[in-house]
Amino acid sequence: SIPRRGRSRRRPGILSPDEVERIITSPVNLKHRALLTMAYGSGLRLAEVVKVQPRHIDRGRMMLFVTGKGHKDRYTILSHRALALLGEHWRANGPFEYFFYGRNKCRPMADSTAQAIYYQAVKRSEVRRVGGIHTLRHCFATFLMEQGVDIYTIQRWMGHTSVVTTGRYMHVRSEHLRKVKSPLDTLYEKRG
Repeated sequence: SIPRRGRSRRRPGILSPDEVERIITSPVNLKHRALLTMAYGSGLRLAEVVKVQPRHIDRGRMMLFVTGKGHKDRYTILSHRALALLGEHWRANGPFEYFFYGRNKCRPMADSTAQAIYYQAVKRSEVRRVGGIHTLRHCFATFLMEQGVDIYTIQRWMGHTSVVTTGRYMHVRSEHLRKVKSPLDTLYEKRG
């Protein structure tokens, strides 16, 4: 018997917010731009983003219903910008069962097609250091952490059972480290 191959422990690099914006806005095709915006804006896995349906949108709470890995249902945050793009896409190409359909509007887009859309966007954006579409999920978690969102909220939005798994998605960027002050400096700033 052949032993199973170990999983790679290499994490994708984190992009700057500017690089993420360049990637998600680079596609000319509205559906492709909406796909990348949803993947990043809601922290979705590739297999989750292609299966987003109009019935999953909760406009009132600005939440998105997701059936995640292992059939674990959850709600995650829905961006106003992503919702606007989905609306434009619906008006231009709807109605459809899946926002990101393949050749048949009743079936979701193939994962390989969505990954190809991402790589085309990276090429158009001229962003250099980048991994696959899953990088957008890592950026989602990292930027939320930098905004001060607690790890348990991020864990819930990403659909992780363990906070340890969520921690693997959070990277500490050098730009963020430069902004942090020593607690000693903060103490003496308060005294004035």
